[in-house]
Amino acid sequence: MPFTEVCIYQVKPQKVEEFEALMPEVKSFLEKQKGLLLLRFIKRGYRIDMEQVKEGLPPLKLTRVVKSVKYVLYWEFDTKENYGAAQKSLYDSYWKSIEKCLVAPHDKYLGEELF
Repeated sequence: MPFTEVCIYQVKPQKVEEFEALMPEVKSFLEKQKGLLLLRFIKRGYRIDMEQVKEGLPPLKLTRVVKSVKYVLYWEFDTKENYGAAQKSLYDSYWKSIEKCLVAPHDKYLGEELF
């Protein structure tokens, strides 16, 4: 059963360039982790409200930064053990560089696939 993490990063507006310059290197590193099935990294650039939903309209492009720029890391592993080993590898290598770019500690949502 695949094991998944969704991680939300809230990056300081003045650290966006530094964060975005670091992430391709981090992505390349993460792609080499044992048992990795899927890796996605996105930058939040849109929002959707009920009007868009009810009318079937596309989402609205964000036009300003309020407190932070948000990014989402989604990665999926074949086992919890391989996920744990990958977390340690990330912690030992890039964790401090990532954290110094953040407004607050990142949020992690962990779980196994339901269906």
